[in-house]
Amino acid sequence: MVRLEFLKYMLSFASLAKFNPLTFDRMLESGSDFKGSDFGRDFQWGVGTSAFQVEGAWDLDGKGPSIWDTFSGKEGNIKDKTNAKAAIEFYHTYAADLKLLKRLNFENFRFSFSWARILPEGSGKINEKGLDFYDRLIDSCLELGIEPWAVLYHWDLPQALEDRGGWANRDIIGWFSEYADLCTRRFGDRVKHWMVLNEPAGFTTLGYLSGVHAPDRTGIGIFLAAVHHACMCQAEGGRIIRQNVSGSHVGTTFSCSFVEPNKLTHCHRNAADRLDVVLNRLFIEPSLGMGYPIVEVPFLRKINKYIQPGDLERLKFEFDFIGLQNYFRLISKPSMIPFIWANRMKPGDGVEITEMGWEVAPEGIYKILKQFSKYPIKEIIVTENGAAFPDVMTDGRVHDQQRIDFFKGYLEQILRAKREGVNVKGYFAWTLIDNFEWAEGNRPRFGLVYNDFETQQRTVKDSGYWFRDFLKESV
Repeated sequence: MVRLEFLKYMLSFASLAKFNPLTFDRMLESGSDFKGSDFGRDFQWGVGTSAFQVEGAWDLDGKGPSIWDTFSGKEGNIKDKTNAKAAIEFYHTYAADLKLLKRLNFENFRFSFSWARILPEGSGKINEKGLDFYDRLIDSCLELGIEPWAVLYHWDLPQALEDRGGWANRDIIGWFSEYADLCTRRFGDRVKHWMVLNEPAGFTTLGYLSGVHAPDRTGIGIFLAAVHHACMCQAEGGRIIRQNVSGSHVGTTFSCSFVEPNKLTHCHRNAADRLDVVLNRLFIEPSLGMGYPIVEVPFLRKINKYIQPGDLERLKFEFDFIGLQNYFRLISKPSMIPFIWANRMKPGDGVEITEMGWEVAPEGIYKILKQFSKYPIKEIIVTENGAAFPDVMTDGRVHDQQRIDFFKGYLEQILRAKREGVNVKGYFAWTLIDNFEWAEGNRPRFGLVYNDFETQQRTVKDSGYWFRDFLKESV
């Protein structure tokens, strides 16, 4: 999932600023009674999760440590001093949690495999108990009439592979291929929807440039190496899925934010272009055969050091869909500092903000959908979108009207784009249940279901009931 730190240490100069949406002829009046069925009967509705954020059971049944087990175990790395050793205990509660998802009228469930649960050392010896867990999870989905959508990699690299260089080591192409081949052969008879990587711009920038996420490494060289190797794995993973899974629907996901210049001057436009390269273009364009977008950001030319003969051809892969993940838009401006730096917004800045300090800017998702629709891609699915607010339990209920309004606003803009011809085919809300939010810890709550982290008791929020009613004509 995109996190605020992703805005740090990028190649451009940007800051969050006030959002003044342009007026337009709305197809839907704000607050109008539109429904999920307005998106069409073939539109896919789901919720997203990730293994590390929900599973817990961090060392149970043969699972090996991941880079996030290591990172979250070090003092000072997690803002609220929590960890994900238990997370939300999804490893034990998945059956009941999937029934909650079904009750809310979602028919698709996006989850990720824990690489270290399946291959504790990253390669070699297989942990059958790990495979058995995912067999049970997938079978439970299908028994409930829920379609499983699997992500191969959602940030939790086995620590054993990081000890050998992680994403900065070219050998990861082989390690990842072994892992992808194992998963697709084991689960491909039941899972047809696959995503290769979750937000590669996120885990390379945050983990290998700024060091604010696992594995807490910094350096231009290791960052560029990680970028190239992730792009290689992105394509190689797609080929493996298509080869091993009959009738596969193959995608990968990108964190995306529409970037606007602070002023309509040449200098400010250049700053916006540079930020757009790193945030939105760096990983999709190589897969489309366009190469790396190095013109606007000359220092990216140093990536050539890591490109071997034949790599540019191997970077290409025609995905069936692109997962677009959006939470906010960005306003860019020049700076003397050679990396961007972004403050959290605060109450009183004149805009609505989430608990993460992110601006609520619904038209941003419309604009980034329009931008990505210009690429020659088959279809777009919004694979993450959501908001954290300071939820409070009152008399056994969580009245999260802000979150309901957030979803209404963003869904209206997605429908607007769809009606203008953007081939957007689905939407996955982030997330089903409040979970462990990476370096932020347990404090930010994104769920449609409230979780008491002490008792692991679940309570459906008003936003969950809102989706239940919103989708009842779509199921």
